[in-house]
Amino acid sequence: MGQLTRLFVISRIFFMGFLISGAAFAETSPIEAVSAGISRTGAAPDDYVAQTIQVALEPLSSSFPPLLTSRGYRRVDPSRVVMDFYMHRGYRSAWANDSDVIQLLKSLSETQADGLDPADFHIDELAKARASMQAAEPTVAQRAAFDIAATRTFVTALLQLRRGKVDPSRLDIHWNFDPVGADPRGDMNNLFAALDAHDVARAFAEAPPQEAVYRSLRVGLAQLRKVRDAGGWPKIAEGQSLKPGMDDASVAQLRARLVAGGYLAPSKKPRTDYDDSVTAAVKKYQAEQYLGADGVAGAATLAALNVPVEARIDQVRVNMERARWLLYKLQGTFVVVDIAGYKVALYRDGKAIWRSRVQVGKPFRSTPVFQSEITYVTFNPTWTVPPTILLKDMLPKIQRDPGYLAANRIRALDREGNVLDPSTIDWDNARGITLRQDAGPDNSLGQVVIRFPNEYSIYLHDTPHRELFAQSRRATSSGCIRVENPLQLVELLFNDPVRWNSAGIQAQLANGKTENIRLPVKVPVLLAYWTVDLSSDGRVMFKPDVYGYDSAVLRGLNLPSELPVLDVRRAGTSAVATGQNRQWP
Repeated sequence: MGQLTRLFVISRIFFMGFLISGAAFAETSPIEAVSAGISRTGAAPDDYVAQTIQVALEPLSSSFPPLLTSRGYRRVDPSRVVMDFYMHRGYRSAWANDSDVIQLLKSLSETQADGLDPADFHIDELAKARASMQAAEPTVAQRAAFDIAATRTFVTALLQLRRGKVDPSRLDIHWNFDPVGADPRGDMNNLFAALDAHDVARAFAEAPPQEAVYRSLRVGLAQLRKVRDAGGWPKIAEGQSLKPGMDDASVAQLRARLVAGGYLAPSKKPRTDYDDSVTAAVKKYQAEQYLGADGVAGAATLAALNVPVEARIDQVRVNMERARWLLYKLQGTFVVVDIAGYKVALYRDGKAIWRSRVQVGKPFRSTPVFQSEITYVTFNPTWTVPPTILLKDMLPKIQRDPGYLAANRIRALDREGNVLDPSTIDWDNARGITLRQDAGPDNSLGQVVIRFPNEYSIYLHDTPHRELFAQSRRATSSGCIRVENPLQLVELLFNDPVRWNSAGIQAQLANGKTENIRLPVKVPVLLAYWTVDLSSDGRVMFKPDVYGYDSAVLRGLNLPSELPVLDVRRAGTSAVATGQNRQWP
């Protein structure tokens, strides 16, 4: 049996598996069909390759509603794209031009620049099949098999570049970043137009996010790989803190590492002194790594400096994947909470017009990742103590100090909302009790709450705990987002310089009333999680993975593709299964 024969088989059953393979990251939600007048034609009677493709895809023709006439989707399934692609071109071959195939193979190999694994796309198998088809006249069945295989690979790679390989909804059951506005018709038709124009490379260039932040991550990934290929970063001996004024062999290692990272200018000869330039470089590194910027290379700083470059490469890959999930959402006016970066920003037309430090949830009370819309602001809020905080945090304090509630202006209420005398409550068996803190500057929510609908009772708010903003790592709340400068954000959200300027907001606060004021226009808010950042000069900076989310994304990225190998056993339009030990519904 020849090499080409070993590589492919056309099979109704096999192609069902071929198109549905990769289901570890496939969509689980149904696509809603709509009645759209898009014409579909069968294969031309004199085009035997097209007829063979149609026969191979026939089992799928009724399995899914057509992609290009769908709405309300979540993630685009490659199977739907392949099926609809051929259906709308009369099943004509898409890869008869060899230059297109050459561009495809080259573009697939270059997906590593986006943090993907080219091995997922079985480039060697496609290349061998192409060579075999050039060495001997292929049969109709072999042409059809190769065409579908190339299209499936083309589509899979483009979808991974456009929206990511890993399905985030499988990592987080509460994920709600649906690609609303990302029309699959426009998304894929533009890329297919590049194929029709024999410009496959353009399709691959246009598929990834085009935002500057993504391009910077791409550059950063390439630079880190150069460092890896050159042997990695110099390692620093750990065990003792390195401090300004020291003269030690370990300082020479520290200097070398700071030079390699671009934090310190190189010296003509090795130096062992910890001078002011080293102190400044260490402080800059610490600030970028969310470490206390004291200029001392202590245990935490040395541990961060000694993280292998391969781990940092993986960290960038993970965050490029997150960028593919989310960057299409960042349009117009919106608020982004950078959970792992402990900051919030308001954007207009793609530019940050305001930033502030925030405090986020502790690891065991993590701030969730989701999207919503800011709808109103509460001025002079009261605070109803959540049940978890009541039981785990507040109840022990009340039991130790009977005057705790009065000292903090907290009232105890029964189920009907009646105020109770705390001294009459059995705090060892407190049931049906609600605790509510009166409004005021020392209220746990501060002076304002910025609210948006969600199932977690999460919101942005002011806080009396302002001393915590001085910490470099601020996972200190019970889940909500404490904002350092919330009144500035409120003014920008209302965007009304006459009524809701700074003076108007202060007047609203001064009346002391708890009042909800709706925004004139809802503002999207995204609570997102990234563990890299970019410096002002475009250098990639690394954040601590405070919630430990990176590992699951990395596992998904590294999971091998399930794209199958095809093996044509005979020519013609008849089909046989290869016996791949797969069961397909």
